[in-house]
Amino acid sequence: MRIVRDPQMMDPSWRGSSAAIGNFDGVHRGHAHVIGLARTDAPLAVLTFEPHPRQYFAPDAPPFRLMNSEARAHRLEKLGVEILFELPFNAALAGLEPRAFAEEILADALGLSHVVVGADFCFGKGRKGTAPMLRDWGKELGFETTIATLLTAETGAVSSTAIRQALSEGRPRDAADMLGHYHRIEGPVLHGEKRGRELGYPTINMGLAGLHLPKLGVYAVLADVLDGAHKGSYRGVASLGVRPMFGENAPNLETFLFDFRGDLYGAHVSVALVEYLRPEEKFDSLDALITQMDADATRARAVLAP
Repeated sequence: MRIVRDPQMMDPSWRGSSAAIGNFDGVHRGHAHVIGLARTDAPLAVLTFEPHPRQYFAPDAPPFRLMNSEARAHRLEKLGVEILFELPFNAALAGLEPRAFAEEILADALGLSHVVVGADFCFGKGRKGTAPMLRDWGKELGFETTIATLLTAETGAVSSTAIRQALSEGRPRDAADMLGHYHRIEGPVLHGEKRGRELGYPTINMGLAGLHLPKLGVYAVLADVLDGAHKGSYRGVASLGVRPMFGENAPNLETFLFDFRGDLYGAHVSVALVEYLRPEEKFDSLDALITQMDADATRARAVLAP
């Protein structure tokens, strides 16, 4: 998949693409539906923005993103997206009137032949642009517009908000029903305090900065090592929390991979939350903690058994 952050640098042959437009946080089933409607004989593209406009307008708001940009790109590539237009969301873009966005960005800069948006899509300065307005302007500017209807799942309407709620309540399987895939936390393996290896459970540590926090606790997980000598898929058990046994800490994700030996520092890893096992706890002793970790690992193995 090609990633374009500056339209002036894109290959002219990429003009004429058919693009789904949106923030695509989580790349859930509703997003996949929108992207599916963009499949034509033209190259399949997605137009999104970085940072998320909500981050731009409210930088001090609590973290809300389900995915960082790297994880989003990987998921979009799995859906067959050929070109990702990841435009910088800045003062210039935020200040464009809706008509100017349609004309200057969609028609002139990107040269799109077809765009697909959700029925609730709003765009341009003050979010004054609507999907029907885009459809009407597209007829003048040379691109076709498809407006996608809202998708529902067994748990109700599919939305990033509903997925965040499911994760906050420790319901990763309900979140997965709406996502169409397990919720994943993706990024580089960081150096931690290496307490896990002293307890017999060496873990890989990953930061959660900028991401919506699922319910703190212990999860059965699936992990994909995306690069390096140990590239591959693994099962494991993970603690998502602040490590109350060891003082006050920033939330992070510590994952123990079953039957794994090796060094993953610096590797990029994607960890999928499969099932919530228990809340985070503070134990009276390290022996009690190890006993619980043994039980967690046994239960996670059972949950993840083929």
